[in-house]
This record gives sequence, C-alpha cells and structure tokens, in this order.
Amino acid sequence: MEVKSIRRYVRVSPQKARRVAELVKGKHVDEALDILLTIPSKPAKYIHKILKCAVGNAENDYEIDRKSLYVKNVIVDQGPMLKRWMPRARGRADMIRKRTSHITVIIQSVGEE
Repeated sequence: MEVKSIRRYVRVSPQKARRVAELVKGKHVDEALDILLTIPSKPAKYIHKILKCAVGNAENDYEIDRKSLYVKNVIVDQGPMLKRWMPRARGRADMIRKRTSHITVIIQSVGEE
C-alpha cells in the first residue's frame, strides 16, 4: 500500500529541494532519515519532516510495519513565487524571486508493487 504525505508552499527553491530528494529515492525509510539528518541544508530538514509524517501515517492509520517501508518517490513541484523589488543604482530596481515548493513523499511496503 502506498502512503503519501504532502507539504505545500515550502519556502525553499524547488531546484535545491530536488537535489536532496534524489538522494533518498528508493532507499529504506530508516536509511533515508539518517541521510537527511546528516545533510546540512534547509530542504533536507523539510523532507525529513515530511518523511517522518508519512511513516507515522503508515504505522498508525494503516498498521504497516516500519521495517518493510521504503521511499518510493519524492516529488518536488514549483509553487507560487513571491516577487519583491530591490533598489539598485541610478533609480533602477531588480526583481527578487522568492521561490516556493510543493513537496510530496510517497512510501510503500516492500512486498507490494
């Protein structure tokens, strides 16, 4: 059975979050959590939190054993951008794009396809 956990409007760039997501795809849940704890980046903290939430949902709602779970997929989509302006020389302005992400973590038990 697939269990999915979603977090929307995360204030982190999707490009940076995808780099971290590639590291944990296909790994066992406990191994993926350990990897995410050792990575010193903001996206790793968010993905770690979402993965723990998905594992908790699988254990409590569906009574799936934690030892049989692995990360099937981590999807990082782009959310809306916050657009801000930064004053520059000679009366000009540059646009600052503060990007957001929608992160989805899908876990599945080993025996199922």
